[in-house]
Order: sequence, then structure tokens, then C-alpha cells
Amino acid sequence: MSDELGGNIRRMVPDDLERVLAWRNHPEVRKYMYTQHEISLAEHARWFERASLDERKHLLIVERNGEALGFVNFSLAGVAAIADWGFYVSPDAPRGSGRLLGQTALAHAFGPLALHKVWGQALAYNERSISFHLRQGFQQEGVLRHQHYDGQSYHDVVCFGLLASEWPVST
Repeated sequence: MSDELGGNIRRMVPDDLERVLAWRNHPEVRKYMYTQHEISLAEHARWFERASLDERKHLLIVERNGEALGFVNFSLAGVAAIADWGFYVSPDAPRGSGRLLGQTALAHAFGPLALHKVWGQALAYNERSISFHLRQGFQQEGVLRHQHYDGQSYHDVVCFGLLASEWPVST
């Protein structure tokens, strides 16, 4: 599926595993994840196998002009058309790719997936993700104080939500 910004979204396939793993393990991506260890290919393959069989999960690749720019995961929460999302952009993607990823993924969420709400979380020190969510039209719905322990420190988690009725937004 393509959007008006020129982004394309497709299902993640086994051939994407190594590329997505390289993005996920990049230090600039990994430092903002709940699990910050370097993931092995075997661990990543097991995750993909399980997640691919789960009808509630939508593992997606966002592309532009045939070039993969990032990964998006929508996880449906029950039958209420509400999904959690997670994403990351390739560390080598051109400037503006994050905006394209967000717009393309949300157009897919509120279009073909027919979601009512997308919600997300960001570690409070991830200022870029917080700003990104707000620019995409998400509302900050709360802060979970000291919700995440990284092995050394506790961190707040910022929660966001975007309703289908609030989409699209000008960014």
C-alpha cells in the first residue's frame, strides 16, 4: 500500500530479518528500547516466527522508492480495534524518513487495519520519540512513574494515544 507522501508499507518477510535486526541492534536504536541487549539472529528469528503466527500482530516494513526505511509493529489489544505500536527507522535512512514512516504507518492503521485507536509509549529520556508522537497528532495520556528498570536506574514511561477521528493531522 502506498500513501500520498510516496511511502509504501508491506508485511515483513523472512528476507527482512537480517536488515531489521541490524537496525534494532544499532546503538542509536537500542538505547531507547526496553530490552537493550544486542539480539542474536537466532533470538530474532524465534521472535519473528512467533509474532508472524500471531493474528493480532502486524509486522511491517515502510519503504520509499523500493528502499526499506524502517520497521513498524502494530499489536492489537483484544477485539476493540485498539493497537499498540512500536517502530524504528533505519539509522542510515535519509532525513525526514521518520515523518514518512509515521504518516505511512498511521494511514495504514486507520485505513486498511480500520483501527479506532493507536497507542504508544516512550521512555521519558527519548525526547525525539516524544516529539515525534506529538507531531504525528498523538495526545499525551499519562506518565508511568519509574515504570522501567534498565538494570541500573528506574525511568518514567510516557504514554500516548491517537484516535481515528483525530487522523489525519498536518505535520
